[in-house]
Amino acid sequence: MPEPKIPWPHAPPHRLTDRGTYFVTASTYQKVHYFKGAARLRVLQRGLLSVTKQFGWQLEAWAVFSNHYHFVAHSPDTETEAASLGPMLHFLHVKIARWVNRLDATPDRHVWFNYWDTRLAQQRSLLARLNYVHQNAVKHGLVPLACQYPWCSAAWFERTASPAMVRSIYRFKTDKLQGGDDYRPCEDWRP
Repeated sequence: MPEPKIPWPHAPPHRLTDRGTYFVTASTYQKVHYFKGAARLRVLQRGLLSVTKQFGWQLEAWAVFSNHYHFVAHSPDTETEAASLGPMLHFLHVKIARWVNRLDATPDRHVWFNYWDTRLAQQRSLLARLNYVHQNAVKHGLVPLACQYPWCSAAWFERTASPAMVRSIYRFKTDKLQGGDDYRPCEDWRP
């Protein structure tokens, strides 16, 4: 009889068989601050926005920091499952790692650790994660108001959504969400 598969403890399982909306967190290797400063954060954010668009994922919220990022996005309508998430993040991570390693003259350095994904099947879960991502810079103590952090979607969201929608989403509690955020981003982010 074959032995049951035991999940590898350092690689979270990615169950991407269903199309839908996903909450994603990715971390740098050993939580190192490879993206300190406005110039590096700008490139990471631009990379995330352009690669998700290229792969057909529709972003709802995002936040990038010196050692991690979060986003909420819908998988492409043209796919029956969300299997393109892995290849999309691999493409993004390879591209961004090559760029930052070239910048730091460290061509073989390991930049990204892994990513964690959660399919958001319930409306309340989606709305809580949207608030979580928008407010993440506030949670980390980088800004007093989410819209003041330029490397996230909060300002865009507040400009484009109705005031009632903004109030509604910002009321959702995030303190009991699973998958804790124990990252301490660098405070060097200002443009």
